[in-house]
Amino acid sequence: MTRDLILHDGRDLRRFSIAGRTQAFLACVATLTVAFSAYGVSQATADAIAVSGISAARSPEEQMADMRQQVMRMQADIAAAKEAARIHAARVEARQRLISAVLSGKGDADELSRPLPDAPETSAMTDEVLAPLRRIETRQRAFAQRAIAAGEARFEQTANHLRRLGLNPDRFVDVEAMGGPYEPATDDPEGTEADADAQFRSLFMTWKKLDTLEQTVISVPSLRPVDHVRLTSGYGVRSDPFRGTRAMHAGIDIPGPVGTKVYATADGIISRAGRAGGYGNLVEINHGRGIETRYGHLSQILVKDNQQVHRGDLIGLMGSTGRSTGSHLHYEVRVDGRAVNPVPFLHTGEYLTDLQARGRENAVGGPAEAE
Repeated sequence: MTRDLILHDGRDLRRFSIAGRTQAFLACVATLTVAFSAYGVSQATADAIAVSGISAARSPEEQMADMRQQVMRMQADIAAAKEAARIHAARVEARQRLISAVLSGKGDADELSRPLPDAPETSAMTDEVLAPLRRIETRQRAFAQRAIAAGEARFEQTANHLRRLGLNPDRFVDVEAMGGPYEPATDDPEGTEADADAQFRSLFMTWKKLDTLEQTVISVPSLRPVDHVRLTSGYGVRSDPFRGTRAMHAGIDIPGPVGTKVYATADGIISRAGRAGGYGNLVEINHGRGIETRYGHLSQILVKDNQQVHRGDLIGLMGSTGRSTGSHLHYEVRVDGRAVNPVPFLHTGEYLTDLQARGRENAVGGPAEAE
């Protein structure tokens, strides 16, 4: 199996691919290196004993037994070094997946939240085998710190977008409680395994928070409900088109020919699809987190109750049913049951046009609400 490693050399991002055959070859080379090192140590020891004359006082059977013990110890050291290399390689791969998830915004939460394998105890022999992997881990940690900063910046950018819509980001992200006395981290660039684990736990929490918020954004109304948006009546207090008295208009009125396509402005579940008093034919979508949208005066409803819809799905056709003076869409955004101004939720600037055209076109309406 090919393994990809992405490392930063201080200036550029580099990607390394290690094929399965290459991995096997490197493992063999490492094993042979350890074996020959251990063999050399045992030979040097045997030569020293021979020079000192001690071996002459031992029987051939005793010397053979000593050699067997040396071979067994050597085999155990080699096995320990191989296992340590396997565990460290697994840790490198797990951390690399986490870094990639933060940078790409994609990842499996269950996989990324799995605990890393415990770092094995090392000896002088395994330290030599693990040296290349430890150099990679050191560079990974430096890159992880930058990934945390990048993730936090992306989170703040998305949070600011929600704040401009009048939505508190805390509504969508549950920040886990934490605390404790402050203790500065070590200045050692390599640090300890505990330091590294803490750093990557922090990276995971950054990814989890960012992923939750960005996934939530698709459920925030932002798409235009029709292809071409212009307003004949805005949100807020206005003169009621039927009574002429001051009344609250809980949405915006978007004019258009009968049959104009109307789209869901975010992912959600249809909570109501049918006749609803002054709204006429109404579609109401629950987007979760207390956010919903309403689409009134439709000539035709193309969805049904409890149906799941996605951002941009066709949900109905424009009309003039209910309390309406002409064909248009009455569009509302509600947060916790309270109507808010839908205009900031629209991405384009087309909603700014024709705000003063009420005298030229009078397709307005909507349910009467007291000021």
